[in-house]
Amino acid sequence: MAIVVLLAAGSLLALVLQSRHDIDREARNRSVAVAETFAHQLGLQPALKTSDPSAVLQPLAEQTRKAAGVDFIVVMDTNGIRYSHPQPDRIGKRFVGTIEPSLEGKVHTESVDGPLGKEIQAVVPVKDPNGEVVALVSAGLTVENVTGALDRQLPVILLAIATGLALATVGTWLISRRLRRQTHGLGTQEMTRMYEHHDAVLHAVREGVLITDGDGQLLLANDEAKRLLGLPENAEGRPIGDVPGLARRMADLLLSGREATDEVIGSGDRLLVVNQRPTHPRGRPEGAVVTIRDSTEMQILTTRAETARRRLKLLYDAGGDIGTTLDVVRTAEELAAVAVPRFADFVTVDLADQVIDGDEPAPGADMRRTAISGIRSDHPLYPVGRLIDFLPSTPQARGYGTGRAELVPDLSEAPGWQAQDPPRARAIVDYGIHSLIAAPLMARGVVLGVVNFWRSQKHEPFDEDELSLAEELVARAAVSMDNARRYTREHALAVTLQRSLLPRALPEQSAMDVAHFYLPAQSGVGGDWFDVIPLPGSRVALVVGDVVGHGLHAAATMGRLRTAVHNFSSLDLPPDEILARLDDLVQRIDHDHNQDAEDADGGVLGATCLYAVYDPVSQRCTMARAGHLPPLLVAPDGTTQIVELPAGPPLGLGGMPFETAELELAEGSQLVLYTDGLVEERTRDISEGLELLRAALSHPDRDPHDSCRAVLDMLLPARPTDDVALLIARTRTLGPDRVAQWDVAFEPSAVGGMRSVAAKKLDEWDLTELGFAAELILSELITNALRHGSGPVRVRLLRDHNLTCEVWDGSSTAPHLRYAATTDEGGRGLFLVAQLSEHWGTRYTPEGKVIWAELALPGTPGGGETVLSAFLDVDPL
Repeated sequence: MAIVVLLAAGSLLALVLQSRHDIDREARNRSVAVAETFAHQLGLQPALKTSDPSAVLQPLAEQTRKAAGVDFIVVMDTNGIRYSHPQPDRIGKRFVGTIEPSLEGKVHTESVDGPLGKEIQAVVPVKDPNGEVVALVSAGLTVENVTGALDRQLPVILLAIATGLALATVGTWLISRRLRRQTHGLGTQEMTRMYEHHDAVLHAVREGVLITDGDGQLLLANDEAKRLLGLPENAEGRPIGDVPGLARRMADLLLSGREATDEVIGSGDRLLVVNQRPTHPRGRPEGAVVTIRDSTEMQILTTRAETARRRLKLLYDAGGDIGTTLDVVRTAEELAAVAVPRFADFVTVDLADQVIDGDEPAPGADMRRTAISGIRSDHPLYPVGRLIDFLPSTPQARGYGTGRAELVPDLSEAPGWQAQDPPRARAIVDYGIHSLIAAPLMARGVVLGVVNFWRSQKHEPFDEDELSLAEELVARAAVSMDNARRYTREHALAVTLQRSLLPRALPEQSAMDVAHFYLPAQSGVGGDWFDVIPLPGSRVALVVGDVVGHGLHAAATMGRLRTAVHNFSSLDLPPDEILARLDDLVQRIDHDHNQDAEDADGGVLGATCLYAVYDPVSQRCTMARAGHLPPLLVAPDGTTQIVELPAGPPLGLGGMPFETAELELAEGSQLVLYTDGLVEERTRDISEGLELLRAALSHPDRDPHDSCRAVLDMLLPARPTDDVALLIARTRTLGPDRVAQWDVAFEPSAVGGMRSVAAKKLDEWDLTELGFAAELILSELITNALRHGSGPVRVRLLRDHNLTCEVWDGSSTAPHLRYAATTDEGGRGLFLVAQLSEHWGTRYTPEGKVIWAELALPGTPGGGETVLSAFLDVDPL
């Protein structure tokens, strides 16, 4: 750093002196040039001859001075008297300086103390054409301006010197820092001691180290490398090819200089793990560093550890791959697949025949081959589906009876196994299968079947360690198998219960053409249900519901709710009142089960329901829903829409009323009721499912059965996770030719007239056989309406699958059937109606009530002429 500073100071001094000299010379040269230029101007000598030269020369000199960048230009005569000067008061005075050399015709430069201060000036003669000096011109610069130029250059010079000094300082610091980092701050003595320690460690480590150069010579070999490779003491410094005792493969690796990572090379009876890395000290390969480890003992341990790792990996994979479904057959297939080929070449799973159906196996039960997996498909083993009765001498039968796995090392020497099927046993041995492990599938103390592990490719037979592995593998799979068996049994029971509770066939009715579909979920039977319920007056009720949850409880709850819906429908209540009663029922069920601590899971977790009533006479449909999806309506022209229906809370919540919606349906319209299992799926949003449903239903020319198939083809998942219920009903009407309606005057005399009108209409419908019973029923019902009810009164006859007689009045008084005593004068009217009709009842309307009675048509079961003498306790008229 001191040298750099001295060099910088010397350079600064030299630069200042040189700059000062250059500037002084430049000032003299400029002064001479300006003075000579002005002395040779064309107008100078004529101006000298004028009477007042100063008037002409002063402006000209000042103009030239400013343009030339000098401080003064002075014109004088040969006596030194000035004609011009930057300071006009100096004109006419004598010039300060030496003029004698110039009077002799020479150019003279000098430094003087002039009027402007310290000046550098040049004096030039002005000669006439004859060569005589007629005047003098002086031009120059003040020293102050000359020094200012130097001062302006000095900062640049100082900045350059400072920059060089800074660069030298930074460079010195970086080099010092790098040296300190490389030597870790050590001096020469410390470096010497460190090298000695490094050499001692190099020869003491239990890992061989070799260093080679780019010419293929062995530069260094520590003691461990010499021991492992069998090198002599004087091996260092020799060419690698001439080193005695060095294995050929090791020599080739060292001469190649290539990179090697954990390469295993044999040297005598040792297995050496070799790593080689090329060195690049000057940017080009100049040798390599090699490390050597003895892995002979580690190889044995590694082989054992790898075997244990593979077995643990097999058990781990079995835990995730076996039992992914609650299906017995699929679980058996997963067990067979997970063990091939990692443990056995062929695996067969034989289950007791009852296990496949979900039941517990009986002792000594026959077993059915449920799954096979192998490395080849042309094996001679029993095929899947074969029912096998294993002989007591076989390892399968013994394992099934005792619950312990058996190992057969050599099948060709196992007469007990060969006795089962000698021809097939010979074919199996000839095929190359030579060893067997038969491990029973035992879970919770029950043996479900036997898993057979067969070996063919590997020549060694199964050993005791592999027998333990087979037992562990089968024990883990047995739990999944038993879970699948129990689920199969519960699923079968739930399906059986559910199908027994669902309608097996739809009732006969003429209001709608109905198609239906129901599919229980694969993962567990749910509580979806549907129903078609005929109502009085040729009306029909459509019901779809869904109980939350799966299993037997959901199916049983569904049966209770379906029965309740049937009972409430028999009361002929409006849809909102039926849902309100269902809501009360669900709340009572939950309350009863909440009080029973032993059956905490018996309550209803939640249920939804949609109830719709269609009247083919008025073509109006009234519906209400409790948390269920709204129905779809397909018009005869193919347009589909989701019915705007108030949602209502799910059943069991209580506290909120249900609302009804009423709409008029054109003949041929399709009303579609469904559960969420049809339109909702994990991979599909419910809105997308509804759009697909609308697209599948946009074909009004299809009948309900074809529409049902189209919907299922488009929407039904391969393995539904929830129950699927679908009900498609196409409306029909009861035309005017099958309906007769009259208004009745509110007076007793109108009864006889109505009997006559009704008898005439029955004659038109070819129902004369029902005339007597119909007239008597109408007489009783009209008389009751006139006596106990209020106006208006109407009568309507409907001809459908039966004859329905309806009497409407404006009163809400409920009629009651009673048995009149022998001496009573009245009270037998409704009794007669009940005896003469198939069914009778009352339904209420916003305007009053309707009392109806149904008569079977002639030719149908129960139809024909009614005999009255069996129950009439009156004398014939």
